[in-house]
Amino acid sequence: MNTYRDIFQTVWGIALFTMGVGVFFRVPYVMERIAGFEHFTSVSAYIRICFYIMGILLIGGGVKKLYGLWYSEKRVDNAGKE
Repeated sequence: MNTYRDIFQTVWGIALFTMGVGVFFRVPYVMERIAGFEHFTSVSAYIRICFYIMGILLIGGGVKKLYGLWYSEKRVDNAGKE
């Protein structure tokens, strides 16, 4: 039962990481479309910064989850050997 949870958490961590990377590649295209609206031209720099912060948070969350899973498995393996 614990194995399914670990698999799901690993997939979730990878998904968070890849979506964060995807945000960085997608921002320039989205900003071109947003710049087309007159209403958003004055705050386009703020919107761009927010998108990049969102990407950083997604990448950080994915790395943290994957590192936590790897570290907890490693710690459990080492505890079992002692």
